[in-house]
Order: sequence, then structure tokens, then C-alpha cells
Amino acid sequence: MNWQGLLSIGVFYIIVLGIGIWASRKSKIEERKCNVRHSEVTIVGGRNLNICVSIFTMTATWVGGGYILGTAGLVYDPTKGLLWAVGPLAFSLNMLIGGTFFITPMRSKNYVTLMDPFQEKYGNTIAAVLFIPALLADLFWVASVLGALGATVSVAMDISFTLSVTISSAVAIIYTVLGGLYSVAYTDVIQLMFMIFGLWFCVPFVLTSTYFNNITESAVKRVYQEPWIGQIKLEDAGCWLDDLMLLAIGGICYQAFYQRVLSAASDAQAKLTCFVGAVLCPILGIPSVLVGAVAASTDWNQTSFGERSPYEQGMAGFILPIALKHLCPFFVSVVGMGALAAAVMSSVDSALLSAASQIARNVYKNIIFKKASERSIVVVIRVSIVLCGLLGTLLAITSTSVVLLWIVSADVLYSVMTPQVFCTLFLSRWVNHYGACSGFVLGLLLRGLVGEPLLGLPSVLPLPWDKTLEDGQIQHVVPFRAAIVIITFATNLLVSQISMRKSAKGFLRTTEARIELKDIKCAEQFEPELEED
Repeated sequence: MNWQGLLSIGVFYIIVLGIGIWASRKSKIEERKCNVRHSEVTIVGGRNLNICVSIFTMTATWVGGGYILGTAGLVYDPTKGLLWAVGPLAFSLNMLIGGTFFITPMRSKNYVTLMDPFQEKYGNTIAAVLFIPALLADLFWVASVLGALGATVSVAMDISFTLSVTISSAVAIIYTVLGGLYSVAYTDVIQLMFMIFGLWFCVPFVLTSTYFNNITESAVKRVYQEPWIGQIKLEDAGCWLDDLMLLAIGGICYQAFYQRVLSAASDAQAKLTCFVGAVLCPILGIPSVLVGAVAASTDWNQTSFGERSPYEQGMAGFILPIALKHLCPFFVSVVGMGALAAAVMSSVDSALLSAASQIARNVYKNIIFKKASERSIVVVIRVSIVLCGLLGTLLAITSTSVVLLWIVSADVLYSVMTPQVFCTLFLSRWVNHYGACSGFVLGLLLRGLVGEPLLGLPSVLPLPWDKTLEDGQIQHVVPFRAAIVIITFATNLLVSQISMRKSAKGFLRTTEARIELKDIKCAEQFEPELEED
């Protein structure tokens, strides 16, 4: 056990926990001051979050452990390179798109969660089905990030995987339960500050290491491996575009994004939060790019790592902690690991609150117990945070493929839910429940038929210009995820219009009347009202 490393991480966690407890007290003060429901204070901070805090929490949520580790790993990977590290560009585009188009329709009707407009439009049953992929995505997000942290800490500091995952999860669960969004947002401030300071503090030590060649030379010329700048061949352009769209557009399907923009005091403040975050995300990715470039330019045989390089040992994804451990002094690697832990926890608490908010509001209040009191809703939120946290921790500890499950769940969420979000928010008059169900089922079917090599799912549906690799697997050249999104979107509109025409002629009159009545009753649940004293 590396007791020095454990102590340093422990000090950081105590600081974060202290900030979370302080923020929980602030949350209780806001409950007494705000003329909104107590559950909304927990979920969206009473819609009165400070602009600086809003910017910090939005940025920290997106710049998580996967962003930092993934960017460094892709830059270092000789088969990929910098051009394939689409995270900084994609997350910036995601915030620009979300801030420009999605804030106004969500805030204009005082929605609290992303599922609210679905329940208002389609009723509780269909919305509950659409909620399943969103919930799974959040759970696997928690598990994968915790698993990445545990593996990273064990690699860099020889601390037990299970211990690091358990402690990190416990701290995040405690302060999220105590203060809801306020605790999450204010801890994001300190976590982002740790992130910025810690990563940039490590960069000079990495750049002054004696084991690497000039990174400007290795960017375009083979030194110890292929140039780290990478290349995008014409046949790979479709895959690159698909990855970019998955991250840039898929982010609008996560409740964590809307939780931030709905907590702002005004539309202008919410948009400013997104636009500033779009600038900060690429900037915070620079340290990861530099570490990945140095790692690609390093002669690892001369370091204490071993004879074979991290890539040859299948550890390219953990190149950032490996570089901190073997290219920097111990105290520097401790600071860097603190920054990485901060990045991970800023994502974990967001995903926990996101899942719990939708369970409490859209399932418990709107489906199970429609006359639920505000106090009981808050209790359900807290219980859901604990349950989701325990389940995510258990998955992180016991599963060896949780990261793959998260990638696939995010993939399915993007392919299936993106058309639903677009249609519900912008084309509500032209779609109905028939189109929504048809698009949902067709999207799942197409995604399954296309296959997924990460899960060993074979490709049954042939696509144009498919390539067969040496191991017999089929590589799709066309951006198939984007194609599924377009087909699902068109199906939703087409089926909806056909059913509306049939309804107008009397063929679906009874069913439509029942659905319209449900919509009216459901819409009444979202009427903005002040809590009675």
C-alpha cells in the first residue's frame, strides 16, 4: 500500500466533502428563500444558480475522467493520434448546439427534467419506456468512470482498485445526498480548480523529462512509434465523422446537461454558461494532448516502466497516469492524480443526481404516486442517489467490461433518443405516440442489426463499402450511427403523419381521443405553480 499516495488523495476527498456539506447548508437556506418547490431546489437549484458556479459545474461535468484519460490515450495511440481525439472539438460543439437551440424550448415551459416534455406529449407509459436507455446510460457512466479511476490509481500509486473505487463513490454519494444540485455544483467549482492547477502543474515536469525526443519532430516523423499527429484516411472519414457526431449531438440526450441550463436564473445566463464552457473544454484538454504527445515521443525502454511500451502491453488508455508515475517526481504524480480524481468525481456526482432526479420526478411522482408531497419526493431522490451509487460501484468492482457497456449504452442513447428529443422539442405538432414508438423500435432494431464488435455482436445488416478485417470482423465505412438517427427521425415523422391522417378519417379516433385526454391530464402536472405555505 502506498500510504503517502493514499493520504494525499484522502486530504483531497476531505476538502471536497467539506465543500459539499457546506453547500448542503446553503441549499437549505435557498429552500426557505425561493418560491419554488423543495424538490426543484434539489434538482435544479431553485433556478437561481450563480453564473460563475453555473459555468464551473457545466465545464466540470463534461471535462471528466473519460475526457482527460481518453484524450491523452488517443494522442498516444500509434493507430489513432491527435486527429482522432475528437473530444475537445465535439464537447465544444455540443455546448454551442445545446446553448443555441435547446435552452429556450426547455426553459420556456419550466421543465425540470428531460423526460418532462415526453410525458407531456406522449403520456407516462411511452415516456417510461424512453426513460430506460437514459437511466442505463447514467448508471453505466457512473460505473465506467469509477472503474477508470480505480484502475488509474492502482496503476499510478499502487493503491487497491476496490479501495479507491469505494472511497470515491462514498464521498460523491454523501455530498450529493446532502445538498443535491447545490452540493454538486459547488464541489464542481473546487474540483475544476484542482483539475486546472493539477494538470498544468504536471505539464512542465513531463516536458522536461530526459527520456523523450522533441515532440515537434515526432509529430510528423516516426521516432519510437508512428507520428502522434495521426492521419484520417479517406476510407476512415465516415468513422471519424460518426465519432464526432456521437459526442457532439449525443450530449443533448443527457439529463446532466439540462440540469445545468435549467438551474440558471435566466435564458441569457444559461446560454452564456454553455458558450463559456464551449471555450473552456478545449483549453482544459491541452494538458492531456501534451502528455500524450510526450508519451508517444518517449523511449520507454529507458524508463522504469519496463522493456515493452504501454501500447504493447495494452495500457494506452492509462498513458496519463503512467506518464505521471514514470516521467515525473513522486510529489508531482500525487498532484496529477488529485486532478484526475477531481475530474472523475465531477462526472460521478452529476450522473447520480441526473438518474435520481428522473426516477423521483418522472417515475415516482408522475406515475406511481401523483399526489406525492415535496418532502417525499426529496426522500426518493436521496434514496435513488444511494441506490444508483451502490449499483454503479458494484458494477465498477465486479465487471470487467463496464466501460464497453457504457460506450454501447451511450451509442444506443444517441442513435435512438436523439430523433426523439428533436421531434418532441421542435416538431411537437407533427409527431405523436405512434411515430415515437415506431422510431424507437426501428432505431433499436437497426442498431442491433448493424452489430457491435466490442460486445461480440455480429453485423447482420450489410452496408455500402464495408471492409472485412484480417480477424474476420466487418468494419463499417459509412457513418452508420448518423444514418440510423436520420432514418429514425424520418420514420417518426412519417408514421406520425400517416396516423394523424387516419385519425382525421375516423380510423384511429378512439385511440387518439384517449391519448389526447392523457396528454391534457399530463400537461396539468407541468403547470408552473408556487408551493402553498
